[in-house]
Amino acid sequence: MSSSDKDRIWTAGLLIIGDEILSGRTQDKNIAQVARWLQVQGIRLAEVRVVPDVQEKIVKAFNEVRAENDYMFTTGGIGPTHDDITVDAIAAALGVDVVIHPQARAILERYYADKGGINEGRLRMARVPDGAELIPNRMSGAPGIRLGNIFLMAGVPHITAGMLDSLTGELEGGAPLISETVGGFIPESEVAALLAEVEQAHEKCQIGSYPFFRDGKVGSNFVIRSTDADELQSCMNALCEGLGENGWDFTPGGI
Repeated sequence: MSSSDKDRIWTAGLLIIGDEILSGRTQDKNIAQVARWLQVQGIRLAEVRVVPDVQEKIVKAFNEVRAENDYMFTTGGIGPTHDDITVDAIAAALGVDVVIHPQARAILERYYADKGGINEGRLRMARVPDGAELIPNRMSGAPGIRLGNIFLMAGVPHITAGMLDSLTGELEGGAPLISETVGGFIPESEVAALLAEVEQAHEKCQIGSYPFFRDGKVGSNFVIRSTDADELQSCMNALCEGLGENGWDFTPGGI
């Protein structure tokens, strides 16, 4: 790797798709979330555009922003309703067909088995541009979509967060990530505020929370990731201190 390759800053573009954002009915939280996540990966969010649910406008903005960046992200418009047209628009922009992804279909059939089963609307969420892979979504069944350096994600922020989490450390060109883990029989919901506060105070760090159920008890492992060793250690110390102050028993290294 030449020094110019090593010093090169990799960039990403983001398209926020949805009439509800432009009308003000919904407040976007994904710009900050995606920007922060990329920063922790060592990649810079270089441009953001907000576009309505209109295919020509999505195609135009997508092609323009993608041409300028190493990675392209979209949020919104991959749900079950007729105005969720992101998949069609991106397929059109790439000149490929829209197909039903067999694995996505199987995931949705499993997820909806006890919720009334699969129907035409729900099956829309298995549609992908031909050649795509899936981004796992442990929140609500419907997966995100990955096509090389293109990532199509949900618009709902906590679902977007789960999709980003499963992409952590996967993007070439980011600085190498290092991590520390701490865990215990600690319900995630009881320490959500502490996790947010510690993460907020360490902007080069990201904290992932992984709940589990073991021996009849609920617990969580918390994984801190960063490209900066000192910041990582500081964040780990602050989290352990906070857990202790709140009366939780914790195990560095996780359980």
